[in-house]
Amino acid sequence: MKQQKHQRKETFSLIFASNIGNDTRQFYLSVATLRLIIVLMALICVTFVWTIFRSGAHYQSETELRKKLASSEQTVKRLEKEKNALSAQNAALEEENELFRQAETLRAELVEETASKTVEEEAPRDTSVPSQYPCTAGGILKEHYTEEHPYISFSAQPEDQIIAAGDGTVMSVGADDTYPIIIEVDHGNGYRSRYMCLQEAEVSVETGQQVQVRDTLVTVNGGAAQLDYQVLYEEQAIDPLQILEAKG
Repeated sequence: MKQQKHQRKETFSLIFASNIGNDTRQFYLSVATLRLIIVLMALICVTFVWTIFRSGAHYQSETELRKKLASSEQTVKRLEKEKNALSAQNAALEEENELFRQAETLRAELVEETASKTVEEEAPRDTSVPSQYPCTAGGILKEHYTEEHPYISFSAQPEDQIIAAGDGTVMSVGADDTYPIIIEVDHGNGYRSRYMCLQEAEVSVETGQQVQVRDTLVTVNGGAAQLDYQVLYEEQAIDPLQILEAKG
């Protein structure tokens, strides 16, 4: 028979002794168990170190993010300030542009008004239109124009003169049962003026004579006289005051 050999297992003893009493405890660990404990402790240490490393990296990343966030906030504030400044500048520019437009509009209106006045001043007056007041010293207007009274009536004072209301040709110097003096002037543009005096006076023109505006037609001698003044346009009687107001 073969002699069997007994294998001995190697073990380790752990003894825990109390420093208070005499109580001691002893544990026996096999090599495999000890190795397992060492591996577990190594894993715990590696895990702990990895956790610390990850925490440090996370903290560093968080710190970087906080720095970037603070920088972004500062950038946003700076951009907001710049935006407000630009808005203020734009408002000032718009106000300045509006003032400029108003000034340009006013200047254009002034230029247009000045040009219009210049044209009006330079444009020669059409003296052939009977727009002049027919009496010197004004004369006193007694009656207005109506359909039943198709002329206006003036009260001429002594030494007043009945004058031509516009350039033209004396077409007739006559009289009728009502008026001892009737003078008619053709102005050559569709207008005719008629001067009818109710009292005797000194006539200064004759038929066919050329007269200009304000030339004397009749001189009132003695007392006051009444002049009935009529204007016809295209053979139709019109209110003389319309021409006097527009032209005279």
